[in-house]
Amino acid sequence: MIPFEQRREILERVSQTFGTPSYVYFLDDIRERAAELRTAFAHRFRLSYAVKANPNLKLLERLRAPDLNIDAFDISSGGELRRALAAGCSPSQLSFTGPGKRDAELSAAVDAGIGEVVVESVAEACRLASIAKAAGRIQRVLIRLAPKRVPKGFGLNLAGKPTQFGIDEEECLAAILEVKQLDDLELAGFHIYSGTQCLDEGAIVENWALYAALFQEVCVAHDLRPRKLVFGAGLGIPYYDHDAPLKLLDVASGIQPILETLTAQSRFGETELHLELGRYLVGEAGDYLTSVVHKKPSRGTLMVVCDGGMNHHLAAAGHFGQVIPRNFRLFRVTKPSPLAVETAHQICGPLCTTIDTLGRNLRMPELEVGDVIGIPSSGAYGLTASPTAFIGHDPPREVLVTRNALGDFDLEEISA
Repeated sequence: MIPFEQRREILERVSQTFGTPSYVYFLDDIRERAAELRTAFAHRFRLSYAVKANPNLKLLERLRAPDLNIDAFDISSGGELRRALAAGCSPSQLSFTGPGKRDAELSAAVDAGIGEVVVESVAEACRLASIAKAAGRIQRVLIRLAPKRVPKGFGLNLAGKPTQFGIDEEECLAAILEVKQLDDLELAGFHIYSGTQCLDEGAIVENWALYAALFQEVCVAHDLRPRKLVFGAGLGIPYYDHDAPLKLLDVASGIQPILETLTAQSRFGETELHLELGRYLVGEAGDYLTSVVHKKPSRGTLMVVCDGGMNHHLAAAGHFGQVIPRNFRLFRVTKPSPLAVETAHQICGPLCTTIDTLGRNLRMPELEVGDVIGIPSSGAYGLTASPTAFIGHDPPREVLVTRNALGDFDLEEISA
């Protein structure tokens, strides 16, 4: 990644050029992360990007360009289908997951010639088969499996409990037989995504080992030679002060023997293994910028009000998956005055609600009106996962930073 001080200077330049609030994405960081993933896993995995992590159109265009060349894109709605196609993605690169696919969305996917629809139930498969038959097509599908368990250590656990996602492991053998018997569908393989935001290397390896075992079990039981198996990554990124970055090479060394054993079997000799991820690819490549517009002392705490907050960055305010809100890591983009005195800050956004808080009891040199604050790890689940319409503030700008041939950095506004 770009060294912090150089990154800070670029962010200050962005704030001066485009203003705040702004989301800033560093393309070089994404490129570096994609290369790390491919190298760490010895190119055993193809990379599939979950569009919901950051669906910015210009960013999607860059992800499919030759210098990044992301292999596949996972969409979760008809809107994301249209966006991926507008970004130049080939329909064959797309898979369509999600528990609430409407018939119109399935029809659009079939008509577009989408690579695979990931079916979450037998009922959905039957609906899709009828749509494919009416269109005169054979639609490839992956079956999403819902495992019985996921190891401890994941921020969100999707296994071993009632779920709208996928077919329960306990019921899957009979369900697979039903899907296989649908003439207008071609069963191309399986998909599992059972946990997210994990920073425990051992837990990730154990989870993927569970995937591999379940993939093997269902393929042997039905004598299948799958075209594709999708491993939902669950790779986490640091958000809080005490988070340690994931050791990707430890994950790779732990899973390598399991992948080798799986692919050594003749039935998996031609199978594509896909690693589906979003947050880990683009999350750390993004920063959110907001500026101080007002401050006042209140009962021993300096209340600082910024021009952006929960309306643009729900996660940083502690309301996107957190049970107890915790402070994201914050940093100053503008340097403090040498005379600034350290004091406790409560950093708030501009909304008329007490839950619009980006930092609680943060001690730092006193912020002044006009100072710019940065929130790292903001490249995924930022703008589009936030209540941007609440109270009607303007949306933030989005800016892409790209290193040019001279080694300098070009800034491009890519706002929707």
